[in-house]
Amino acid sequence: MSEGETESNKPDAVLEAFGFKIELVNGECVSGRFVVTERCCQPFKVLHGGVSALVSEGLASMGAHIASGFQRIAGIELNINHLRAAALGDHVYAQATPIVVGKRVQVWEVKLWKIPESIFSSKIDSSSLPDKSVMAVSRVTFLSGMQVPKSASGATDAIKRLAKL
Repeated sequence: MSEGETESNKPDAVLEAFGFKIELVNGECVSGRFVVTERCCQPFKVLHGGVSALVSEGLASMGAHIASGFQRIAGIELNINHLRAAALGDHVYAQATPIVVGKRVQVWEVKLWKIPESIFSSKIDSSSLPDKSVMAVSRVTFLSGMQVPKSASGATDAIKRLAKL
């Protein structure tokens, strides 16, 4: 953590705990990447399904918060299909995009791709990633339009900073 930074003013400290790097944040797309390490593997040395779900909800939550005009959102459903495994050392790219942004309900789709190490540090265009590299697909549904409590106002500030707003 850098000077002056606390867990409460980070956009998603849980994602950072296993090395997830957020790269794009706005109300139409949230994306980032990470390397599968021991910290996010289950005992068989493959990415833990719960980590894929955590990434899905984390990215979609940031986008939904922005898309709602920075109102409080609450996840009410998460479903995820794990299509392929990612093993220890694999590189993963994740992207969340909205399907429906309503006043009270939002639905976001999140895809996770296993990507070659050679493009890990490059800017990624998900439309050029092959379907066969999709390892998980999820939908996250949110209730939106609630007031952000004063005690959580730092969450909005952290997301605005990350989105460069």
